[in-house]
Amino acid sequence: QLGMASALETLCGQAFGAKKYHMMGIYMQRSWIVLLGCAVLLLPMYFFAEDVLLLTGQSPELSAMAGRVSVWFIPLHFSFALLFPLQRFLQCQMKNFVSAAASGVALCVHLLVSWLFITRFQFGLVGIALTLNFSWWATFAMLFAYVACGGCPDTWHGFSVEAFADIWEFVKLSAASGVMLCLENWYYRVLILLTGNLKDAAIAVDALSICMTINAWEMMIPLAFFAGTGVRVANELGAGNGKGARFATIVSSLTSLVIGLFFWVLIMGLHDKLALIFTSSAVVLDAVNNLAILLAFTILLNSIQPVLSGVAVGSGWQSAVAYVNIGSYYLIGVPMGVLLGWLFDLGVLGIWAGMIGGTAVQTLILAIMTIRCDWEKEAMVASTRMDKWSEVR
Repeated sequence: QLGMASALETLCGQAFGAKKYHMMGIYMQRSWIVLLGCAVLLLPMYFFAEDVLLLTGQSPELSAMAGRVSVWFIPLHFSFALLFPLQRFLQCQMKNFVSAAASGVALCVHLLVSWLFITRFQFGLVGIALTLNFSWWATFAMLFAYVACGGCPDTWHGFSVEAFADIWEFVKLSAASGVMLCLENWYYRVLILLTGNLKDAAIAVDALSICMTINAWEMMIPLAFFAGTGVRVANELGAGNGKGARFATIVSSLTSLVIGLFFWVLIMGLHDKLALIFTSSAVVLDAVNNLAILLAFTILLNSIQPVLSGVAVGSGWQSAVAYVNIGSYYLIGVPMGVLLGWLFDLGVLGIWAGMIGGTAVQTLILAIMTIRCDWEKEAMVASTRMDKWSEVR
């Protein structure tokens, strides 16, 4: 749903740049319709979670526990379908402070409700689910109240039947956005899955989990550039300013690369001390030390790749990038990792090195697409898209 909601970064971003403010609220409502429909289709995953987990080889006890608690996550599941489009709607108007403030308040509410449901009433796993449901719906309620009560007078004019127009076109763009981002987000989850099937995998999984946690922390910075670049490029293209979109792309890429180089140097310099904040086990510390160079290069590549993905989202290239991701990640990266990990007996080092190769190929292709882009032509395409999708049916 997060991926499908990114279609709004293209449409709302370009509409804001084109000053077609009234369409932004319509696009958000279309996204709500599409994502709520998708959420309904995914409901069987929650109702039959126990059976699915058993089929994947999980223990009966774990599967039964997950099956019992999964239905309590259904309200959270539906909150995502409403909240993510709303966040993109505000983001494209550069109202990020509103989202940050709502998230801050929701965090305070979350801490209070967590204490109440988990510590005070001893609800256990169900209490965790209830807490998350409450916190995420509270975030949505605050943001929607801001929008509906006059916070966005130019872009929100209430609910409209126009939201049901061009639904199929919106579904296609949302699906392409979802596939593009899901393929990226799942890629390094595959790394942990493959590592878990190695012989004597316990130490390797511990070390890899520490590395992935460090990577996830640092990844928040490139993801911020992903969101900012996508919105800025979409705004400039919607305004017909191809040169502005190109300039935003260059500035974002170089800035994120410099930050990535800083963390690359930091990790290379502290390679033998990285895991001390997580563990005191000498065996795990040594394993993390052996993986540090791969972590450094993963962070370096990931300082550029999300920015280029943001350019793709802002330009509406999601369908093309989805094919690039399939080829780079799953036809090159994963097979290369399996080959190096098992056939060459390199273990987790080989698996991760192969998958870095897939990321490098994907980044190279996106860089070539971006460098060769005719930005004035993209601005014309954006203008045509806005004219087409702004028609009242």
